[in-house]
Amino acid sequence: MDKRELGRFLRLHRELLTPATVGLPADGPRRTPGLRREEVAQLAHISTQYYTRLEQARGPHPSRRVLVALGRALRLNDVERAHLHTLCDEPIKPTGPSADVPDRILDLIERMPDTAAIVLDAKYDVLAWNPLAAALLDDFSATPRRERNLIRRYFLHPDDPRRHYGISGGIDFGAFAVGHLRAAAARYPDDRATQDLVRELLRHSPEFAARWPSPAISGHQHLVKTVDHPQLGPITLNCDILAVPERDQEVVLFTAEAGTPAQEALRLLSVIGLQQLG
Repeated sequence: MDKRELGRFLRLHRELLTPATVGLPADGPRRTPGLRREEVAQLAHISTQYYTRLEQARGPHPSRRVLVALGRALRLNDVERAHLHTLCDEPIKPTGPSADVPDRILDLIERMPDTAAIVLDAKYDVLAWNPLAAALLDDFSATPRRERNLIRRYFLHPDDPRRHYGISGGIDFGAFAVGHLRAAAARYPDDRATQDLVRELLRHSPEFAARWPSPAISGHQHLVKTVDHPQLGPITLNCDILAVPERDQEVVLFTAEAGTPAQEALRLLSVIGLQQLG
């Protein structure tokens, strides 16, 4: 445990707060910025003496419960909480894939009107999408949350041409998906939703079960895909995948080359959306 760095980290974040930001009454001007040590201790339900020793790099190794309380008291975000735990050799081990999409990612996909974008968690649940993605692939808002999983849909959907939303390269996706899900299941062995998905696919998909013992582990960053849209027909698009490593998520982007029929098709979809194509 790096006691000196822990003390510096606690002091820095204590000084960034004000009584108003944590719901404490203001009591006039202060000689130093931020909260007092006793205020942080009060918020974390620990003694002032103990907290002071931590800041001064003289304290004992804090328990995981104390670290959680300090993270809450200092209003730390996910990255800051993870760093606090790492400083004390108590790294946070997520029990399951994060479904919390960062605000900056949600803002990004909304600011891309000519790009169809979806956000996936580690087991390929669709967490977020923009209007063009809904028009191009599926009205995800009308789909039950449990059915928004790309891997479950691919292996269990009754309509073979639509099981991958009409996207070309379905066989390649099937091979990739098994390896991807196996890796996710290894990262989150205690996540019930991930393990239940694996069991469901092993039970009901002979194709998945045949691939499961020796999956191909691979990564895709840039592909060219053709989406066979029910109303507009084939649309050839670039498919790029951006990682969101701190949440173990991916952003999948479908874009068209400038001056192509595909660009005109996406422009049409962006204008009329679901209303006239549903």
